[in-house]
Amino acid sequence: MHASFESFSAQVAEVSVNDGKVQVHRMVCAIDCGRYVNPGIIAAQTEGGAIFGASAALFQELTFENGRLRQTNFHSFPMLRMNECPDIETHIVESSEKSGGIGEPGVPCAAPAIANAVFAATGKRVRRLPIRLSEAV
Repeated sequence: MHASFESFSAQVAEVSVNDGKVQVHRMVCAIDCGRYVNPGIIAAQTEGGAIFGASAALFQELTFENGRLRQTNFHSFPMLRMNECPDIETHIVESSEKSGGIGEPGVPCAAPAIANAVFAATGKRVRRLPIRLSEAV
């Protein structure tokens, strides 16, 4: 669960772990952004945020070599591809509170949701991102 920009979001992930590789199969997201106009935009922003957060959790890291950043574009800083994206279900909480933000609140819950699902599947706690099960305790 996370609160930001006067909105509240929560996520749960379903994963499998095979040969140390984490695959996210499903994410369920809930968002309370107060009064809203277009539920399609809210779902799109929440789901895009979940994909962005899952990409960070599974793949993305910044490394340096000789004082220079090694990741220069998406070929070396990957995002989840369409065939890797989980099924995402979004629930919008009906609320009469004032409207909150919707651009970022879908991002911060993804990594903790995936890490908790990895713990449920393996008994290993994830302490670093991107998730490397060889480093889990």
